[in-house]
Amino acid sequence: MPERKRVAVLADSDTRWKWGASTARRLVPDHRLTGYLLRGRATPTARQLGEVGVRADRLAEVTCAEFLAEIEREHYDVVVLALVGGAVQAVLHGARALWPAPARRPVLVTGYVGVVYEKLADGLLLRHGADLVLANSRHDAERFRAVYEGVGADSGAVTETALPFLGGAPYEPAGSRAHTVVFAVQPSVPDNRADRAYLLERAARHARLHPGREVLVKLRSRPGEHTTHLEEQPYQRLAERVPGGLPANCRLVYGNMSEVLDGTDLLVTVSSTAALESLHRSIPTAVLTDLGIREALGNHHFLGSGCLASWDQLDSGLLPDGDPVWLAAHGVRPAGTPGPAGPAAEAAAGTAADADAYAVARAKVAGLLAAARLPSPAPHYTLTTAPGYLPGILARHRLAPDGTPLPGAARQEAGESRLRRRLRAHLREAARGAYRHGVQRVAPVIRRLGEL
Repeated sequence: MPERKRVAVLADSDTRWKWGASTARRLVPDHRLTGYLLRGRATPTARQLGEVGVRADRLAEVTCAEFLAEIEREHYDVVVLALVGGAVQAVLHGARALWPAPARRPVLVTGYVGVVYEKLADGLLLRHGADLVLANSRHDAERFRAVYEGVGADSGAVTETALPFLGGAPYEPAGSRAHTVVFAVQPSVPDNRADRAYLLERAARHARLHPGREVLVKLRSRPGEHTTHLEEQPYQRLAERVPGGLPANCRLVYGNMSEVLDGTDLLVTVSSTAALESLHRSIPTAVLTDLGIREALGNHHFLGSGCLASWDQLDSGLLPDGDPVWLAAHGVRPAGTPGPAGPAAEAAAGTAADADAYAVARAKVAGLLAAARLPSPAPHYTLTTAPGYLPGILARHRLAPDGTPLPGAARQEAGESRLRRRLRAHLREAARGAYRHGVQRVAPVIRRLGEL
């Protein structure tokens, strides 16, 4: 019996842990998973990890330098970097310093956790140098290759896949149960109190107009917790200020998104990746246009999807239906739709979409694992191509310009890690106080503490 492959995932938030661990499962189905959480503002809590629902055989919190020491010592087969672009770049340069010549090293994989609508060139070039840069759709893969080729960088690492956590049973109408509308909120979209309060009040109004429906406001985090993006205007606080309060059939909920979608009849959001999960299950899905269709909101990504709608239209009974051509181009095949792999693969791998979407990526990983040696990682950004940018990125992760840990970084980080743990405990208390007494006055302090 072949030995199970050893896979490590380094993530810096709850959503990226979900993406990274799910990606590892798709790429290397039979593996032992070690999870590493990059120490920082958005390091997920135990509750957040439990809500995500993806387990690891072992889980540890580390700095960048500590992680590099781990992957040198532990001899992993595959390493999935589920991080912001700057952190990916730091690990890639650290790996380059560890393996400056062809060597037996882990296959390095990275990508994006969801919809890519901002900082396309910046984020992609910071990810260049990984063996595989995963794109969640044909649309994304074409854009990624264009960026790399536009700067003369090798685009061979770009590999089309799909979001790894698309799944769940196809939608079935409510029948005898209450029709359920889920408003999937986002921590930083929109980013101001007035717009967020407006959207919440519209959800409450929808509940009042349809007393036979359940309207659930799906939250990402509790006060004191952080996600990929900082939430300065939590909906928990805004809900206390809704004129007349939330109606009895409108409430705030937490939980695993897949489980929430099990009972959803209409998913409403501004631009959350939850929309793609919902569309995959053929659940009617609305991407809100109330605040305009703007790049800052990310809803421009859904142009042509057939999902753009306002609360007024939803109040009047609209149930948007995704456009099949758009869905196919954006890596979404509604559950149960036969794909090129056919019904046999559907029975073997859950859905034909899952089996087909990751076939090329799995083959690439298998080929790299079979090689006796892999070349040293070769990021596009070097001290020659980005001398005024790269050193600062590496320094933020306590790495020298050549990718090696700065002198004394290990001792300093060990001491600071204890301080950070204490500060994060105080941060959570401060956030709870902000929730109780008003966010505006203490949000700047919380934001600064969260960066520690």
